[in-house]
Amino acid sequence: MRRHGWRAYALPLLVVATVVVLVDMIGGRGAGDPGGAPPEAAPAAVSSPAGGPAGDSGAPVPDAQGEGSPTQLPPPAPATYVEKGAGTLSVVDGTSAVSGTGPLERFVVEVEDGIGVDGAQFAEAVTATLGDARSWGSGGQLSFQRVGAAEAASGDYDFRVSLVSPGSMETYCPGVGTGGYTSCRYGERAVINLARWETAVPDYDGDIATYRLYVVNHEVGHALGHGHEQCPGPGLPAPVMQQQTLGLQGCAKNAWPFP
Repeated sequence: MRRHGWRAYALPLLVVATVVVLVDMIGGRGAGDPGGAPPEAAPAAVSSPAGGPAGDSGAPVPDAQGEGSPTQLPPPAPATYVEKGAGTLSVVDGTSAVSGTGPLERFVVEVEDGIGVDGAQFAEAVTATLGDARSWGSGGQLSFQRVGAAEAASGDYDFRVSLVSPGSMETYCPGVGTGGYTSCRYGERAVINLARWETAVPDYDGDIATYRLYVVNHEVGHALGHGHEQCPGPGLPAPVMQQQTLGLQGCAKNAWPFP
C-alpha cells in the first residue's frame, strides 16, 4: 500500500473484469449471437445438380445465358409439339465414337419425359451436328463424344444438351427470360426449346433442318464459353453466336461456327 497506493486495489479488479468480458464474448457470440460477424458466404456454383431441374429449391444459381424473347411473338404455328411435358428429363443412353482430334468434350443428351420425341433420334442429330467439320471442333480445335447414363450419374461429362417443352423452360432456365419461346444455356445445360426444334423461326422460312443445326451449335457454343455476337453487315453470314432466333438483322442465316 505504501508503495503502490490506490493501484494496489484497482489492478486486481481490472484483471477480473477483463476476464469476465472475454468469457462473455467467446461464449455468447460463438453460439450465434446477433452481434457477431456474419458467416462467410459460400461461393456460387456454375452448374445445376446432375439430373435435376435447374431451379431446385436451395440450389445455387448457375451462370446462364438466354436468347431473350421477341418483342412481338409471331403467329402461332400449327400445334405439332407438346406444349408442356412431364417436367422431368431422361438421359438418352449410349456412347458415340469420338469425332475430331482436339481436346475432348464429353456430353450427355437428355429429353423431357412426355413430349413424344424419339430420344435416340434427337441424340443422333446432336451428335452429328457437333461431329461436323464446320462445328466447334473444326481444324482440330476440339473433339466430341456422347456418353450415356452411367457417365451422367457419375458426373463424367462436360455438358448436357437437353430438349425441353416450352412450358418447362422456366423450370430448367429460371429467370433467364425465354418467354417459353427461345432456348438457353443454364449452368451445364444447353437447353433446346421443343417449339423451336419443331417449327424453327420466321426468318428461317420453314427451313427447320438448318435451324436445328444452328440452335444446337449456338447453345453448345454458350456451354463452351462463347458469348453473343452481332451481325457484321447486311448480306453477310450471321455468326452462329448471333441471336438468330430473334432476327437476322440483315445477315444471311448460318448454322455453323466455321462455315
